[in-house]
Amino acid sequence: MKIDIYDFDKTVVPFDSGSSFILFCFVRHPYLIFLLPYYLIDAILLLLHIVKLETFKRHIFCVVRFVNLEKNVKKFWDKHEKDVFDWFRAENRERPCAVISASPDFLLEDIQKRLGFEYLICTRHNPKTGTLLGKNCRSVEKLRRFHEFFDGQDIEVVNVYSDSMEHDGPIFSLGQNCYHVHTGGRKEKFEYSDVFGQKQYDI
Repeated sequence: MKIDIYDFDKTVVPFDSGSSFILFCFVRHPYLIFLLPYYLIDAILLLLHIVKLETFKRHIFCVVRFVNLEKNVKKFWDKHEKDVFDWFRAENRERPCAVISASPDFLLEDIQKRLGFEYLICTRHNPKTGTLLGKNCRSVEKLRRFHEFFDGQDIEVVNVYSDSMEHDGPIFSLGQNCYHVHTGGRKEKFEYSDVFGQKQYDI
């Protein structure tokens, strides 16, 4: 089976969906301001490299404990579905695709249904507490999760799209063609070997 792979944040949409969703919840529910000191301390600890990104993400989505998650996710995508780049919409996709993202599953599952893309691999969270379950789906973890998801299937990856040349070398290594997505959704094709060299990752 031939598929294409897409990152999500700043690739399919022009923003980071996780942080945008948190801000959305704060605007809709002003009582969440009591969480600001907690977020500030976590952010400082991350910037000082006292805690790792995965630890930070274990805490940052605690906002879901204090809101109706399903209702807020729906309202969020009601507002932002229009921001999805046209070239990703179902009528413009050439073949089945897998979105592989560090964003939370509880947020992307709704937009998957709306846009009708076939496969979703993303960071797992407890929908009641927001706590991270397992590892953050980022960098080499994306590659590991891809092989776990499609284990035993005959998959041929044709195109890979991402905005992140820094973190998405592992999933770019899967494709026959690589596309760097720039601000505004402009796609630029490049040769993997010219940017990353030899394809070699330990998973």
